[in-house]
Amino acid sequence: MTIKTNTHYRTCNLCEAMCGLKVEHQGTNILSIKGDEHDPFSQGHICPKAVALQDLYEDPDRLTSPMERTENGWQKISWQDAFDKAAAGIAKVQKQHGKNALGVYLGNPNVHNLGSMLSIRHILGALKTRTRFSATSIDQLPHHIVAYHLFGHQLRIPVPDINRTNHMVIMGANPLASNGSIMTVANVRQKIKDIKKRGGKVVVIDPRKTETADLASEHHFIKPASDVVLLLAMVNHLFTQKLVKPSKALSLTSGYEQIEHYVKEFTLEYAQQHTGIAANQIAKMVEEFCQADNAVLYGRMGVSVQEFGLLSQYLIMLFNILTGSLDEEGGMMFPTPAADVVANSGPGYVNKRQSRVRGLPDFNGEFPVACLSEEILTEGEGQIKAMFTVAGNPVLSTPNGQQLDTALESLDFMVCVDYYLNETTRHANIILPPVSPIERDHYDVTFHNLAVHNTAKFSQAMFKTPKYARHDWQIYLELAKRLQPKLPFMQKLMRGITGLMGPNFLLNAMLKRGPYKGLTLGKLKKRPHGIDLGPLQARLPEALRHKDKTIHLNLDFYFADLARLKHKLDESLHSMSASDALLIGRRHVRSNNSWMHNSQRLVKGKSRCTMLIHPEHAQALNIVEGQMVQVTSRVGQVEIAAEISDEIMSGVVSIPHGWGHNRKGTGQTIADANSGVSVNDLTDDHLIDALSGNAAVNGVPVTLLPLTEQLAV
Repeated sequence: MTIKTNTHYRTCNLCEAMCGLKVEHQGTNILSIKGDEHDPFSQGHICPKAVALQDLYEDPDRLTSPMERTENGWQKISWQDAFDKAAAGIAKVQKQHGKNALGVYLGNPNVHNLGSMLSIRHILGALKTRTRFSATSIDQLPHHIVAYHLFGHQLRIPVPDINRTNHMVIMGANPLASNGSIMTVANVRQKIKDIKKRGGKVVVIDPRKTETADLASEHHFIKPASDVVLLLAMVNHLFTQKLVKPSKALSLTSGYEQIEHYVKEFTLEYAQQHTGIAANQIAKMVEEFCQADNAVLYGRMGVSVQEFGLLSQYLIMLFNILTGSLDEEGGMMFPTPAADVVANSGPGYVNKRQSRVRGLPDFNGEFPVACLSEEILTEGEGQIKAMFTVAGNPVLSTPNGQQLDTALESLDFMVCVDYYLNETTRHANIILPPVSPIERDHYDVTFHNLAVHNTAKFSQAMFKTPKYARHDWQIYLELAKRLQPKLPFMQKLMRGITGLMGPNFLLNAMLKRGPYKGLTLGKLKKRPHGIDLGPLQARLPEALRHKDKTIHLNLDFYFADLARLKHKLDESLHSMSASDALLIGRRHVRSNNSWMHNSQRLVKGKSRCTMLIHPEHAQALNIVEGQMVQVTSRVGQVEIAAEISDEIMSGVVSIPHGWGHNRKGTGQTIADANSGVSVNDLTDDHLIDALSGNAAVNGVPVTLLPLTEQLAV
């Protein structure tokens, strides 16, 4: 009997790009995954990661049944037993040590997941702990705080209108590898080519000549973590050269003239001394930006995760405001998503509480993840005794991973919602695996809010949920029912409706309340390729969430950090020896943090877990290609093969993040065979942005020692 070949259309949710897929399959056998040419957002583009949806689904290492760690190793247990034991273990710890003795960590795949985005509040409410952490504080936290302060909501983040810009300056970002970040965009390569084709210019500022820099019109090396000095000098140049441009956005601010006083000490020559970029080149960059039509300044991960990441992201937004680039075509613009996450969530808050040990500020109820291990290891009232993690591997993805590894080993109890036995979940008592991405419905609640073009698309689950499987939202509800059986009527009703109908009814309600009249989930289901809702539009002052509908510059909060900056700059002027270096990370298009390394198609070929080092730096240390090098920081040490390349700035080394699959007791066969080393065994949990608490994993001081062993690279 011939099995019918079916075609399924969906959105890839393995990164932020929202690429449309065309999947051909026979029953549950996937035949091919290609780009959907009729998807209005991605228009047929996909990256190599898309095939990993099939690999994740078919992976024999993927957990499909609950697992319990016993004296005899890992054992499969029933869902009923798993829910009962998980809830009982959590309740026991909280009864003995208090509600906040349970820590929660949420990994970044949560925001790529419709069910998690709309229903995780049920389990968080039932856990009743205020000791929460997430991947936000080793990533985009500065963007949220800037958006909260200036525009009145943590998610009111403008994005580059890359489709219409004629001049784009990119700092600390490599969108050709990341597919865009806090800028949801498909086919960045073509977007950059289009800018140049229409006579525009793309400038990249980065310690490494990245794939994006290779394609750009111009690239400038910059000393890691000195972006803040460059930005202060750029803003200063706007005032000294009278380049501040009146605009609607600027008219909605108050007191911007005071900025000139704050930045006057940061001259072009001062910036040259600290960044390595010539003063005349900085002046040229600023003046060309101001002369261009439709210009935008964009900074991302490399800017955010340094000691002055929050101040730097603030200055980027100020620069766009002062040059008339905010809310203007081709500049920084606010998307208009069909399901408006801003209208359906709280604005956030900053520093309401401080962490127990180090006094670091919280944001929106989450403490910086850089202090997670010390909150577990430091005895006293409020010490974390148990953990609940969802879709995260903080042992590999957060600073000082070795210390966190030790901390997790000391816990009384741990529950992980994850479908892999990885470097973090191996410490769990109970693992609760949800279905794979293609087995669930999908709508990008978060990333439509950050998209460079307005569209809406709903993807139904490709396969029916097997009887033995559970969705993440079902897991949350089952645990919540056991941990918090008594609820006020309305909360109990919402929990019951969610359990009966799933999160789709909440999505439908958001669509109905959204800005596009008549758009419903039913209509989206009939349009599997998605609906084009048009280019970004000017939205000020309507987009502002402050009651007075103005932009709040919060000058005192941000510029108070200049005292800390000046002290740091004075310390940084000492000369470095040849064995010293500043460490930065890097990303590859075939990788996304730690959870894509169990796909043979994505890890095949020569090792990508190498240490990039400049030829002059390598020569000074007698390092040759492929030679093993011992890299040491304040917190740890790794041994890694050298890859000599002039794409990296001299005095800087780069190691990719997400690797280090060499811990015992994991269950990822392919990842184990391609283990690499973890850069976060070198990053320092005490190297943070004090203003935000965000981890500073770029610009980490390390020393290099060449070893005798040599590997092929």
